[in-house]
Amino acid sequence: MKIETIAIHAGNQLDQGNKAVIQPITLSTTFERAEDGSYPTGYSYSRSNNPNRNSLENVLAKLENGAAAAAFSSGNAAGMTVFQSLEPGSHLICPDDMYHGLRNQLKNIFANKLEFDFIDLNDLELVKASIKPNTKLIWVETPSNPLLKITDIAAIAAIAKKASVKTVCDNTFATPILQRPLDLGADLVMHSTTKYLGGHSDVLGGALIAREADEWWLKIKQIQEMGGSIPGPFDCYMTVRGIKTLPYRMKGHVENAMRLTVFLENHPKVERVFYPGAASHPQFAIAKKQMSAGGGMLSFLVKGGAKEALAVVNNLKIFTQATSLGGVESLIEHRASVEGPDTKTPQNLIRVSAGLENIEDLIADLNAGLAAI
Repeated sequence: MKIETIAIHAGNQLDQGNKAVIQPITLSTTFERAEDGSYPTGYSYSRSNNPNRNSLENVLAKLENGAAAAAFSSGNAAGMTVFQSLEPGSHLICPDDMYHGLRNQLKNIFANKLEFDFIDLNDLELVKASIKPNTKLIWVETPSNPLLKITDIAAIAAIAKKASVKTVCDNTFATPILQRPLDLGADLVMHSTTKYLGGHSDVLGGALIAREADEWWLKIKQIQEMGGSIPGPFDCYMTVRGIKTLPYRMKGHVENAMRLTVFLENHPKVERVFYPGAASHPQFAIAKKQMSAGGGMLSFLVKGGAKEALAVVNNLKIFTQATSLGGVESLIEHRASVEGPDTKTPQNLIRVSAGLENIEDLIADLNAGLAAI
């Protein structure tokens, strides 16, 4: 099946009792056992499995062309599970522009268990030189948050494989509609399903998808079940519902993001724009090779500093100043103030999640905001 068909059908199990076209929500926390104590339906307890979670994991695996998927209560829970699956003393190589939530997990929670270096993954020689005898994982985030850096997934995966190191790719910004890291050699894909997969800013979630259901994957599934950081049936239902329109929503996000990029690149009060789909992007050639389009996220630098950037986001009517991304509504924020005092994000950077409103309205609103500086 093509990806549009997968998105609609792979997360839907027809009710065999009443033949409901849309799978119902199964709220039961426990399931009846057979006379011999077995579980004939395959379900025993909702922390272990649930029909709605099973459907979500099925569609996620198929979208990413993976062998198996695991759904979590948030993207951070998914990322934490990967870190928990590593043996104490393991070394990780991470991008210097890593999502601050997972970066802070490593620095504040795993500092006494794991070793990690944040480096420029675009410097392949530096990547090779950074591999140690105890290196177990290279974490890739492409496009990155918030600088929209692009990493060559295939090149990193090749380096990792040669050193018997696993590669994990955070594919949240691209989604499987625009990029499939497993096909490029990654071992594991991570998503914050809160973002584009859910797509409506109304359900929290995360996911991991494996290229192979190997021993490492079984450990990840064990942590998922024993740790219990799982989404509830309603969360799974809502995420599956959002995924049905994902391929068509992404077309609109991409179109609007590209139009906003062109507008901003030609605005006298804008210093620089970061968008993977624009020829001006420093890794445009890599993006073109591994992505089918540039995505719905962009960042730009205004001329000035934090004061000017805040003036822009505080003088908008259609864009909502809020953290998160991937919903149908356009969001905007001064990213450095979100990330805290140790942020490496430029103070004049503004991050944009291009929604699905009429592009002329978005451009007019952004133009009015820029007029405030």
